[in-house]
Amino acid sequence: MKIKELGSEERPRERMLAHGPGHVTAAELLAVLLRTGTTEESVLDIARKLMVDCGESLTELSSRSIEQLSAVKGVGKAKALALSAAFEIGRRMGEERFRMEKKTIRGARDVYRLFGARMKGLTQEECWGVFLNPSHYVIAREKFSTGSDVSTVIDSCALVRRALEHRCRKLVLVHNHPSGNPLPGKADITETEDLRKALAPFHIKLLDHIIVCDDSFYSFSDETTYPAEAQSVTIGPS
Repeated sequence: MKIKELGSEERPRERMLAHGPGHVTAAELLAVLLRTGTTEESVLDIARKLMVDCGESLTELSSRSIEQLSAVKGVGKAKALALSAAFEIGRRMGEERFRMEKKTIRGARDVYRLFGARMKGLTQEECWGVFLNPSHYVIAREKFSTGSDVSTVIDSCALVRRALEHRCRKLVLVHNHPSGNPLPGKADITETEDLRKALAPFHIKLLDHIIVCDDSFYSFSDETTYPAEAQSVTIGPS
């Protein structure tokens, strides 16, 4: 059935105009972004197919590359770009929301809030440094490396150099595990200790190392895995 054959209350755009974006389904939101269907399928059918293929998970869909999305019949390169752009806007909004709040880092949960949206759905590991003043206020945060789906390099020298340039006194290391398992591997443990030792002569403390997954995160400081909805946890004494 074509979109024009649906009643006005069944069409994604009309439903969104009438009820607002919060009252339409994920498939209908995708249909609004995709705009048009094909001679064989309506845009809503294509959107529903995308959701089914991703297990009804927008997070899974957001991890698909432009090439993967454009390969779906009825999507193509232009529509794949629109979808990818929408997902990236969502990630950046999550980051911006935290910056606007002007809050200090009080614990591992705050670090997850800072990076959860950014790292959700990523298919490659990224390593970030969060530079803090003595009161745990964020001075800066920077990405130091992008790796494969199973590893990335923690460049201790680069992190120490930037920590000195930012004149920070405390540092939090963050990286993600696309596999969904937040537990640290042997390399994570070794590189964390190497960074701690590299920072020590400059009186800069590594407060924590957070491993981020889509629905959980691991805190080296607490030696604990937390679900994404967990209550705030406290970083150890300064």
